[in-house]
Amino acid sequence: MPFQIIRNDITKVKADAIVNTANPDVAVGSGVDTAIYKAAGENRLLRERQKIGKLEPGEVAITPAFNLDAKYIIHASGPWWWGGNQGEAEILRQCYDKSLQLAADNNCKSIAFPLLATGTYGFPKKLGMEIAVDAFTRFLQEYDIDIYLVVFGQESVKISGELGEEVHSYIDDDYVSDTLAEEYQSKSFDEDSERFTSDDSSDRCGNNSFSFTGSATRALGRVSLKSTVSLDDALKGIYKESFEKHLQLLINKKGLKNSEVYASANISKQYFSKLLKGQVKPSKGKVLSLAVGLRLNMDETVDFLRLAGYALSPISQTDVVVEYFIEHENYSVIKIDMVLFDYGLDPLSSG
Repeated sequence: MPFQIIRNDITKVKADAIVNTANPDVAVGSGVDTAIYKAAGENRLLRERQKIGKLEPGEVAITPAFNLDAKYIIHASGPWWWGGNQGEAEILRQCYDKSLQLAADNNCKSIAFPLLATGTYGFPKKLGMEIAVDAFTRFLQEYDIDIYLVVFGQESVKISGELGEEVHSYIDDDYVSDTLAEEYQSKSFDEDSERFTSDDSSDRCGNNSFSFTGSATRALGRVSLKSTVSLDDALKGIYKESFEKHLQLLINKKGLKNSEVYASANISKQYFSKLLKGQVKPSKGKVLSLAVGLRLNMDETVDFLRLAGYALSPISQTDVVVEYFIEHENYSVIKIDMVLFDYGLDPLSSG
């Protein structure tokens, strides 16, 4: 995966470049800044920092990493949050964009970030995350580099902020047991096909939904019903083709560039190239990632999964998290992985 979230002390992360939330003045700041100076060797790093001079908000600079397990430290001067009317968002974007470009200019193959400005500087976590995701996604369309978002300590675990809370309200923790108890007492689940079966054909007639509401309704309904949407007719002949040919046809149909798809799907350019050549069989997580990268709707996603030999599962929190993002037309696997991280679930495209 080009983008990964790791829980670690950033001073112990192995990467070509480590991004530091730098004090704008030539002085050791607090938090991550203090930890990086101590781990790298405070005196030597401070001497290099003195050569740079003052860093205005939005500016970045690079120094050797000294004792860190890295080649470089990129010092990014982030913005304090003053309510959002002082250009804070644009300054933070500059920090990410310039840090990434500086890493590329110095031939770095990997870079590790903290979630910039969302700690001591008071930047709203959801906005800070949105800016980071946008910067990472755009950069990965052009450059082949591993990006790590490093979180450390319990106070940093909920990196998705308000977005995670929105997803949480969409998924009731007990939805599986409740809905299965109420609606599926007479149904059995076929583990091979990941579908419920029932002798009651009334569930398959009339309305394409069950009597209860919520995300489980949509997930379970789609799993248990055969799709009758127009996509089947529109792509009638495509299902005779191989998965890789179907993937390329969908890219063309959506009017997307390959780079837009693999960057949004958080899939490396090399793996994506192998997919298009039919050299690898994608896991279910990879297929879901591609569905997001292709900006498919839910009915298209169901068909896309079926073509690859998979189906949505009504007892998978991961599947319902992905459904939330697709339903809200929020097509970013990096964001999905942040929410999955907060839930303690594996990244979507890790398989």
